[in-house]
Amino acid sequence: MEISEDPEFCSMIDRLRDEIENDTGEVPAAFGELAATEDPEELHRVLMAPGQPLWAREIAAYGLGVAGDPRAFEALVLLLNHRDPERCVTAAHALARLGDPRTARAAAALATNELRVAYALLPVRLLAELRAPESVPALITVLERRLRPDDPHWRVGLACVEGLGTLGDPRARGALEAALPHPRLGRAAWESLARLGSGG
Repeated sequence: MEISEDPEFCSMIDRLRDEIENDTGEVPAAFGELAATEDPEELHRVLMAPGQPLWAREIAAYGLGVAGDPRAFEALVLLLNHRDPERCVTAAHALARLGDPRTARAAAALATNELRVAYALLPVRLLAELRAPESVPALITVLERRLRPDDPHWRVGLACVEGLGTLGDPRARGALEAALPHPRLGRAAWESLARLGSGG
């Protein structure tokens, strides 16, 4: 599938065009040119050039990432940790397709950084999608921190519960059983426990 037919790419382009119009009132010609290129060297040049706007770096990193070019890795990890959840979604999508062996370690580091827990949702979901050796231990760690009934980041805990169910690893049993009494996590924990050992 060409990148122009990628629904996530089209969604990103629409979002960035709206952002630019809201900020400046006019979309520069360079936006359309960059969105249309699939030349990896041009994308890398934009990614590395100083002073580039965030929209340009995001388009370039995404294009390289879905093409499997490891030069996108650092920029995509930074976007995965962005305060804007829509940028995190785009970065996670590209990282999942990049196939870089560093991705799971980076996602685990972001997910388990308690100082950045408000931005951990997409790293958690990415770990479940990657099915990497780092995935289950990291999701267990994050879930165990989210078990207080009044925890404000319960959606991160819920993503951990669902991810552990998808992964179907028996090591998650203790953490999932501990989540059963939680008012927001209990039902999903019950469903995930039923999937352990089934391979997801």
